[in-house]
Amino acid sequence: MTPRFDAIGLVVSDMAASVAFYRRLGFAFPQGAEHEPHTEAGLPGGLRLLLDTEETVRSFHPEWRPPTGGARAGLALRCADPAEVDSVYAEMVGAGHHGELKPWDAFWGQRYAVLHDPDGNGVDLFAPLGQD
Repeated sequence: MTPRFDAIGLVVSDMAASVAFYRRLGFAFPQGAEHEPHTEAGLPGGLRLLLDTEETVRSFHPEWRPPTGGARAGLALRCADPAEVDSVYAEMVGAGHHGELKPWDAFWGQRYAVLHDPDGNGVDLFAPLGQD
């Protein structure tokens, strides 16, 4: 038997805010997902992003408590080119989302920026340099 990586799951404190954030980044959650305790968006390559409310997790694991002291998880989104890193970052910050690290040309050869989702999880935006 060989388990296969299938999904990334995030526990969210506000489903509507999280769905709106990830939809703005291009994740295709179903209509009405913002009102559900669990939702999924398919990703390229067959992976899925799963969102569950804290209440949902507590319903099957009553002792569960959200982590403290930092982000729960981090995601990295590859952009088409360095200009897209800048434009996506500007759009998200302009829409009121937290920009943690403004776009910059990282020494490892990427245009790189960091946003925070509504729960403070890092969402990295990156593209290899030299693709303009």
